[in-house]
Amino acid sequence: MKAQIVDGWPKENRIRILLTESDASQVNSLRRTILSDVPKMAITKVRIEQGTTIDENGKTMESINVLPDEQLAHRLAMVPIPTFLDEFLFPEDDPNNENLAEDQWGSPQSQIIYHCSVKGPEVDSEEEFKIVHASDLNVLGESKLQIRDEHARIPLTLLTSGQYIEFYAYASLGRGRDHAKWAPAAAVGFEPRKLAKLDKARKAKVLYDLDLTLTTGKSVDGKLFTKGVCEDIDDVIALQRAMHQVGDGTGREGDFDNAIIFEEVPGEFILTFEGDGALDPVTIFNYAIKELANRFDKIQEEVDLALA
Repeated sequence: MKAQIVDGWPKENRIRILLTESDASQVNSLRRTILSDVPKMAITKVRIEQGTTIDENGKTMESINVLPDEQLAHRLAMVPIPTFLDEFLFPEDDPNNENLAEDQWGSPQSQIIYHCSVKGPEVDSEEEFKIVHASDLNVLGESKLQIRDEHARIPLTLLTSGQYIEFYAYASLGRGRDHAKWAPAAAVGFEPRKLAKLDKARKAKVLYDLDLTLTTGKSVDGKLFTKGVCEDIDDVIALQRAMHQVGDGTGREGDFDNAIIFEEVPGEFILTFEGDGALDPVTIFNYAIKELANRFDKIQEEVDLALA
C-alpha cells in the first residue's frame, strides 16, 4: 500500500488521502485502526467539590448546577484534550502506578489535571445564568496542554445566581476500542477512486447550462476535462455530487443520457476522515499505519513460529 495526501489537504482537522496498490480489505483495516487503536487523551475521572462557600460579599453559594454529576462528567469526557503521544504513557504502563490500586493511579507521566472554578451571576446581574465553557478548564501543567481555542466555546453546564461549581478533571491515554471518548477521529470512510469521462460531449451541455460551481470553486463545464477525462480527485468527487442535478427524478436524465460516466481505478481508494482536534489528522494517519504494520508483523511471527 502506498499513501499520498491529496493536494490542498489537510483542511483544518479534515484530510483526504489517496491509497494505491491496495484493496478494500486493507483500507477497511486502516479505517478500523483509526477509530479503535490510535490513542488520545481524554478526561476519565472528575472530582467535584461539594458543599457551600461564602463569597467576598458575604453571600452563601452552593456547589450545584443544572446537570447531574454523571452527565457533566460525560460532557467533560468528550472535550478534545491536546495530545502529545511521545510525552505520556498509558496508565497501566506508568512505573509510578506499579503496586497501586487502579483508583490511585496518576502521575505527571500518565495524567493531565484540569481545575475549574466558576461562580453563577450576581443577584443584581442582568444575566439570568452563566454558561461554563471548556475554556474554564485550567491545566495544572504546561500551557500547551490548555484546551485549544477551537474548542473553547464548548458548553459544559449552566449556573444560576447563588450557584458555583468547582472540580478537578483527570485526563489519561486510552483507545477508541475501549470507549468513544478515546476515538481521535469521526466520519472515517473510503471509496474507490474514480475518473470522470466525457462520453457524450454535446449532451453534457444539459449539465453545463445549469451554471453550477463545484465545491472546489471550478465551474461545471468542458474545461474540467482534459482529452475527455477529469482525473483531479477533488473535482471528480464534487462532480459526482453535481450529477444529482441531472439524475433520476430531475426530468433532465433523458436529455443528459449519461453523458458523463465514472470509472473506478483498480487498486486505488480515497480515505477521508475528520479528527476531533486532539491530534492533527496527519499524526492520526501515521500512527494508524504504524499500529497496523506492527500488528501484521506480530501475526507473521506467530505464523512462522507455528510452522517452524
